[in-house]
Parts: sequence; structure tokens; C-alpha cells
Amino acid sequence: MAEVKVRDLVKVYGRQLAVRGIDLDIPDGAFVVLVGPSGCGKSTTLRMIAGLESISHGELLIDGKRANDLPSRDRGVAMVFQTYALYPHLTVKENLAFSLKLAKVDPADRERRITGAIEALELQPYLDRRPSELSGGQRQRVAMGRAIVREPEVFLFDEPLSNLDAKLRNQMRVEIKRLQHRLGVTTIYVTHDQIEAMTLADVIVVMKDGEIAQQGTPLDVFENPASKFVASFIGSPQMNFFDGVIKQTDAGFAFVTPDMTIPLEADKYQGALRDGQRVTGGLRPEDIIPHGHGMQPEGGLSIKAEVSLTELLGNESLLFARCGTVEFVARMQQPRVVKDSEFLEFHIAGSRLHLFDADTELSLRTTRNDNFNEEERE
Repeated sequence: MAEVKVRDLVKVYGRQLAVRGIDLDIPDGAFVVLVGPSGCGKSTTLRMIAGLESISHGELLIDGKRANDLPSRDRGVAMVFQTYALYPHLTVKENLAFSLKLAKVDPADRERRITGAIEALELQPYLDRRPSELSGGQRQRVAMGRAIVREPEVFLFDEPLSNLDAKLRNQMRVEIKRLQHRLGVTTIYVTHDQIEAMTLADVIVVMKDGEIAQQGTPLDVFENPASKFVASFIGSPQMNFFDGVIKQTDAGFAFVTPDMTIPLEADKYQGALRDGQRVTGGLRPEDIIPHGHGMQPEGGLSIKAEVSLTELLGNESLLFARCGTVEFVARMQQPRVVKDSEFLEFHIAGSRLHLFDADTELSLRTTRNDNFNEEERE
């Protein structure tokens, strides 16, 4: 196992700046997920750590040793790719053994490693099969096994589940998390799927345009997004946004749109509120509660809204509704059939409101903690 540190890491392709000087500390044994939209630099960062891409500027430290110029085989890392990268003419067991034979690992040690991977991933029934005879999930398990037998200090995963169907993705997500817990190996995982990021990570690193937009525990990033971009990317369905202004009255500050006024708890913003300031308000779907489908928030605002569309999800429904010029999505627990154009009363949890500056799109809250919390991970 090892800790990984990157300092001012930069990658340039011609005139294109793909990674823009990021700093990242990954503790020994942590499961860190790099997440963001396509082209944000997450896979490029992973490939620089793996040694598959050169580092244009900055420093990579693996277990305290500078690794910028080390060949991939000498970095103590093992990578699992999106495309499995199995040898089609070899059986499962031969695929597991291939890299160890190349490295001239002692036969007894080689057999010990292979047996451990087979048991960890329950590959015994497939040892004599070739990749073409395996399902997508089975192939991915073999690809993971081929990484395990190398006994790396760092596991690297590059969108390993994106080729699987939804059911298999859920199953493999659980398997990967259990495996990492069992082995305790430092793991860096790249995905564009924020649900994967939330469920797998000890630490989420949200990337945008080659930079780190925010990093922290999944709960911290979800509850305290540093920007409108992070708030929109983390959470499903995404946060509702409303354009408005800050108004100061004798009763205190309020967030005002043409169709609603939400009182603000000024102490959450520690002096960041100004009368007349243009802002974007954000509320998650679970913070807009249909009447009778959850506890009414204290001091909240109630509005009447017209439902235009309902998505039934079994144990809950998503209601797409409009109040005047404001459109939003609300989450209904214990769902019932809601007809299009039906008017419902909604309770808004004003204390859960997020405010973002209209120009910078940065959060006005100052209670964020972007640092890794070792105790919370354990």
C-alpha cells in the first residue's frame, strides 16, 4: 500500500491544456474517485499516475518517491481498463498468469497469487474459458484479477463499469467496494457517473476543465457544494436552480424571486449577503416536499404548483411542476398517481437552500470542509 501525492500536475497536448496544475493528496488505503464530465481531465490524470502519459509539469510522488520518470512497471500500480484488455486466445487462468510469467515470478509465488485472486473474485468456474465465452461482468472480474495478482501498491480504475448494463454495474460496484475493503489497497477510480462516485468513494474529487472544482467526503460534497457546477453534477436528479436577488428587510435577509420569498439564516453565510445582490438559489428535489408526503419543515414556505409530468420509480415519484415562472422537480415518497395539470401544495425547506453568486457561481456558504477526514473514512 502507498500514499499518492500530485503537486502542480500539468498535461499539455500541443496548445491544449488538458490538466491545469492540480494538487491532490491520496492517503494510504483510501478509495478516491475522480469524477466529472467528458473532457474534464480525470482520465488524463489517471494515465499520468499510471505512466501511460508523460507529465508536462509538476511532480508525482508514490509512497514518498518521485515517480515522474519511472516506467509503469516500476511504479507499483495496476490498472483496470474500460475495455477489459484481456488476451482473447488465453484462458482465464492463463490471462491471470501472463504478467507474472513475464516478470519471471517464482512458480510457487505465482500460484499463490493466482489462487488468491481466484478466491477473492470467485473465478473458479471460469478458469478454462476464454474471454469470448464470458459475460461482461465475468470479463471485468478477470481484468480485476489480473490487477490483483500483481499485488500493487495502488489500484487504478478507468471507467471500468461503463460497458455493463445497469444491473451488472450495481453488482460490480458492490464487488469492487468489498474487494478494496478486504485488500486495503490505495485505489484511484475514474468515472463520469456521480452515483458510482457517491457510493464507492471515501473521497470524491470533482473535476472541471482540467481543474479540481471540489474535493471532500461524498456527504460533504453533496451537502456543501462549492459551486453551482458541483451542485448540479452531484445528486440525482440534479439540484433545482432559481434566479433571484437578496433583499434585506427589518426581519432579516431573504431570497426573492418573482414567485416566492424564502427567509435566510444569515449566520450560514457569515457576512456574505448584500442587499440587492444577484444570486442563484438551489434546492434539491427532496427539499421540496409534496403535502402529506413528508414532515413539513419548520419555518418553511408553502406554494401551490401545477404538475406537468410524473416519473414513477416504484418506491418514489419525481414530480415536474411549475409555480408561476419557477419550474422545479420534487421527490414524492410513498407515491400515488398524479395527473398532468393537477395542482399540489409543496412545502419548501428554506433552511436547505443553497445560494450561489450569479457572476462567479461560487457558493456563498462558508462552512465547507474540502479536507479528507480520516476518522470519517474509517
